[in-house]
Amino acid sequence: MLLRLLVCGLLLLLLPPGGPTALCPKRCTCQNLMPSYTVLCAGTGLLFVPPNVDRQTAELRLMDNFITTLRHRDFANMSSLIHLTLSRNTISQIWPYTFADLQELHALHLDANRLTNLDDTHFQGLVNLRHLILASNQLQSISEGAFQDFLETLEDLDLSYNNLVAIPWDTVAQLASVNTLSLDHNLIENVPEGIFSNLHKLARLDMTSNKLKKIPPDPLFLRIPVYAKTKGSPLTALVLSFGGNPLHCNCELVWLRRLTREDDLETCASPTDLAGKYFWTIREEEFVCEPPMITLRCKSIGDPEPITHWVSPDGKLMANTSRTICYDNGSLDILKGGAGTDSGKFTCIASNAAGEATAPVELVVNPSPHYDPKLDAEPGPSDMPTSIKSNGSGGGQARPDQQRVSVSHLSSTSATVTWPDQSHIPGVRMYQVQYNSSRDDILIYRSVHN
Repeated sequence: MLLRLLVCGLLLLLLPPGGPTALCPKRCTCQNLMPSYTVLCAGTGLLFVPPNVDRQTAELRLMDNFITTLRHRDFANMSSLIHLTLSRNTISQIWPYTFADLQELHALHLDANRLTNLDDTHFQGLVNLRHLILASNQLQSISEGAFQDFLETLEDLDLSYNNLVAIPWDTVAQLASVNTLSLDHNLIENVPEGIFSNLHKLARLDMTSNKLKKIPPDPLFLRIPVYAKTKGSPLTALVLSFGGNPLHCNCELVWLRRLTREDDLETCASPTDLAGKYFWTIREEEFVCEPPMITLRCKSIGDPEPITHWVSPDGKLMANTSRTICYDNGSLDILKGGAGTDSGKFTCIASNAAGEATAPVELVVNPSPHYDPKLDAEPGPSDMPTSIKSNGSGGGQARPDQQRVSVSHLSSTSATVTWPDQSHIPGVRMYQVQYNSSRDDILIYRSVHN
């Protein structure tokens, strides 16, 4: 009798944790590696999640099958599941609240499937999720609340190789624990300014091969060193990649050019003179912006073909000048618009042998919100100090009351500019140095912190 009890006890220890009725699903391999229970069903031709998977399973691997739909009953009551792999199936549909019972799940792999959209119900209940891999699907949209249940816990989000034109940026900005953010190989066109500023644990951001023309500066990029994708990057650095985007290399990208980076694959798509050049080989001075230009168009038809003229708001016939250009096709370019001189009604006059026709165009030019003529400094010795003239001509020193700014060590490519300390003036945080030469199309600015 004692021997029979010992044998029964040994058999119970060999059974899976679900009890004597729990069986390993057909075509699967089950491993009772204490303290967890693992079910392996990789590449077995499954068309759906096996219904008899033990509810106490800790790791479930169902990759490389032909599963098309996920339902709540597939994972109901699996409160011990920590790792779920569904990679490389044909999943196109996830029923609402499918994962609602998986409160302990840490990793969910859904890469290489056929998902097209994610809404607020798909991942509800995953309150401890740390790794979400959704690469190589066909995602086109993600709702703002899709990641709501794991905003504080998610460490790894992979959305690469999808069809996303936009992502829920406000949601991404709340991923306080995210370490790796992979958004590469999508169709993303815009990144909001400052969206990464609170992601203090972010170590890798990959936005390779999207449709970004510009990348706004972000406080996060300025707080820590930023590197390209290299094996030797410091552990405290942010590994950043924007290669394969049609970057428009103007003054808005100067901040990126100034970062401490090693050469990566970023190239400029525009303007024309920088197209095709590697981003990091272009001098900072070549990242320039063009001033705004207003174009008015007047299309006219007639027989014979009409001749078009423009009349300004003050009643004067407009012609080609340094400020305006009149084209034969009826277009008018105003190269330098002013709120006082160009606001009003412009009149297009089209005339031929049969008569003439007119059409009004109302133009409103708003003054820059950052400009106030009352704040302009009065011209004085600091604009062209005597000391500059003296240094340039070899003359003597200027009087102390005129030595506000001085220039020395002049050469064809450099100069040393010095001025007295102004730290005693409240509110002064930086100085701005403006310079230009005959080779520059616009003025160049430098900011010097106080």
